[in-house]
Amino acid sequence: MKNNFFKLAAVLSAAFFFACNSGQEAVDTEIEVSEVEIEENLRFLASDELQGRATGTEGIEKAATFIEEYFKEYDVAPYFENYRDRFEVEGKEAFNVVGFLEGNDQELKDEFIIIGAHYDHIGFGEAVENDSIANGANDNAAGTVAVMELARRFAEKENNARSLLFILFSGEELGLTGAKHIAQKLKAKNLDLYAVVNLEMIGVPMEEKDHLAYLTGYENSNYAEKFNEYVGEKVLGFLPQAKEYNLFQRSDNYPFFEEFNIPSQTISTFDFTNYDYYHHVSDEADNMDFQHMANLIEAIFPAISKMANTEEKEIKLN
Repeated sequence: MKNNFFKLAAVLSAAFFFACNSGQEAVDTEIEVSEVEIEENLRFLASDELQGRATGTEGIEKAATFIEEYFKEYDVAPYFENYRDRFEVEGKEAFNVVGFLEGNDQELKDEFIIIGAHYDHIGFGEAVENDSIANGANDNAAGTVAVMELARRFAEKENNARSLLFILFSGEELGLTGAKHIAQKLKAKNLDLYAVVNLEMIGVPMEEKDHLAYLTGYENSNYAEKFNEYVGEKVLGFLPQAKEYNLFQRSDNYPFFEEFNIPSQTISTFDFTNYDYYHHVSDEADNMDFQHMANLIEAIFPAISKMANTEEKEIKLN
């Protein structure tokens, strides 16, 4: 997240099992999350080779190419002419990476859900033992690989009635500029946007919580209530610090709320107590809990799947 604010997130200490609510229309939510692939992808994105993925650098170019190749491998199409949605920030060329899965229902496919995360980071930080690369494993290679994994699962299952956009944002660390750019661009296209699911700093679990992750802007909508209903377990909860520090406005969900006035919120597990390396050179892949990440992705997939398939838009602003 931006340099001037704190981030949060929740964790898993054990494997999480779930079932769809029996009173809901059945949706095929079987999923096989690859913990090995999640780890491999994150280790590359958070490697020294990418030099901290600062916007406008060779490192973030390599990250974008990596994400594009992943989308191609799993037949996730570009939404625009190609995968890159280009913009400029602080005199630097930048680009969001955008994948697209068209809905399979003739009517509902004109409605969209965005699943996103920022893939940029700050580049370099204060040196510790001659290491000055701020690798950004938790912030936000973790969210990035979760979006990639969800794209793979939806592409393989082909069970989305609504259309899905998988957006990896650049320029988040420079004022949410990538999200602002594409939110305005999609609004100008009159996109029928249902909701945004943003993933931010999910690499370590929370402790002693009765939920897996917290939702920013928790009271703004029935998002968490419906998410938990769809899964049949308490996946998303409330974190007081998220409200105290107004985190709802401090990640890439917010520009979409401003432009579209729809449920657009961030899922996170960093809760100020469970990770010491925000914008620090020690934000490394070795400090990530890959089992937790796989469990969390496995838990949220059926909720997003349900969102993509209900006849009506059930998630609403309060």
